[in-house]
Amino acid sequence: MALLLHDTLSSKKKPFEPLDPSNARLYVCGPTVYDRAHLGHARCYVVYDVLVRHLRASGQKVTYARNITDIDDKILKRSHEQGESPGALTERMTAAFHADMAALGNLPPDLEPKVSDHIPQIHDLITALIDKGAAYASDGDVYFRVHAFPAYGKLSHRPVEALVEGASGRVDEAETRKKEAPEDFALWKGAPEAEWGWASPWGHGRPGWHVECSAMSMCHLGPTLDLHGGGLDLVFPHHENEIAQSEAATGCSYARHWMHNGFVEVDRTKMSKSLGNFFTVQEIVRRHEAEALRFAMLSVHYRSPLNLDWELDADGQVTKFPLFEDAERRVEYVYTTRQRLAAIEPARIVATGEVHEALTGFPQALKAALDDDLNTAAGIAESSEFLKQVNELVESSKRKKGSVARAAVDAATRGFEALAVELGLGAQSPDDVLGRIRARRATALGVDGAKVEEALLARRAARDAKDFARADALRDELVAMGVELMDGAAGTSWRIP
Repeated sequence: MALLLHDTLSSKKKPFEPLDPSNARLYVCGPTVYDRAHLGHARCYVVYDVLVRHLRASGQKVTYARNITDIDDKILKRSHEQGESPGALTERMTAAFHADMAALGNLPPDLEPKVSDHIPQIHDLITALIDKGAAYASDGDVYFRVHAFPAYGKLSHRPVEALVEGASGRVDEAETRKKEAPEDFALWKGAPEAEWGWASPWGHGRPGWHVECSAMSMCHLGPTLDLHGGGLDLVFPHHENEIAQSEAATGCSYARHWMHNGFVEVDRTKMSKSLGNFFTVQEIVRRHEAEALRFAMLSVHYRSPLNLDWELDADGQVTKFPLFEDAERRVEYVYTTRQRLAAIEPARIVATGEVHEALTGFPQALKAALDDDLNTAAGIAESSEFLKQVNELVESSKRKKGSVARAAVDAATRGFEALAVELGLGAQSPDDVLGRIRARRATALGVDGAKVEEALLARRAARDAKDFARADALRDELVAMGVELMDGAAGTSWRIP
């Protein structure tokens, strides 16, 4: 089955077919780097990371571009508030963004163009639009003439008349006086010479937000993209305006496929910095394993909203996020299962024997789920049955005179490889992940890990001395502290459930 993706422009699922089958060119709108990435950003970039992973796992060569918007009025405002230059702020926030993306397990894009490196290309695009009569200069600004592009509104499926309000994203009375029509949007905004900005044929100033992505994407990927992605909030005005200015300039279709992920919501309201109802990736990672965020994002279909809830204490402080607590336990289960599989005694692995279909069929079942509009929720559901069967395989190996087939162990290993390659889950060292989860939970409970280890040594010594009463007493003390012990052939390990 070929990859089917919902296309925002046509409002239906259709095959993803690159113009050049040897190289799929994807562009995703990146962050405006004036603050830390929040959970809405996390969801967006995890979704497109999985898309890229899946395409490559299916044998498709991909060139993935995700930009950095390092010129914006928000950046200027924040830099003034914090007493640093815009360049210093964007450099610091870009580094923080990269750290957040790496923590989430996102692969770096092949190309990461910055607006500040593409001022000449922006000038060229604006000039081309003016020459074609699709844009006009007005008192130091340049605006796109919306009525020069009759197809305006085709992405958001609304007529121009319904899109007038807020079309530029930064409308004030002075700007309105400069425009020929209220719906026209800014390509270049003039600014005083002393203010942060760049020289241009129309005077000192800064590029408009929308024109930046058109210039960068076409510079690196050509006039027609195979897929343009971003959050649902970008459909209008940003992506609508990108289509208008790009197609008016080139006469070519700007993107063959448009893909948009749903919001992270709080009480049915979109999470956003402007509303102040957001949590940063950094805040959540302090409380939970970063891969738990990834798991939670993938547990819901990318086009559906992801609702976030939390619990507060008497002082109004957040005490827990049930969504991420549940996801962390499921991530813990993935790594515990991997750890158990690796611990099967070699002598218990034999040449022949039964191999469950859930083991052999998992990679293909996962691929089929992702081929159907990148249905990660269905892929996660397939992984549950796979993990269950891996654990049953492990239990079979532990029975008296028990054994398992080499083919079954190999199939389980390939299943974990598929989970890592396709979804970016379960790819880290189990010892590292489980150790961090245990340490974080122990700290939250006030449990001293070093003292637990001392008690385990004392318990082992008591058992060796056949002082079972003492050994049981030590175990009861640890259990009372919230520690769960797991006795095995290799010794006793512990966790905080």
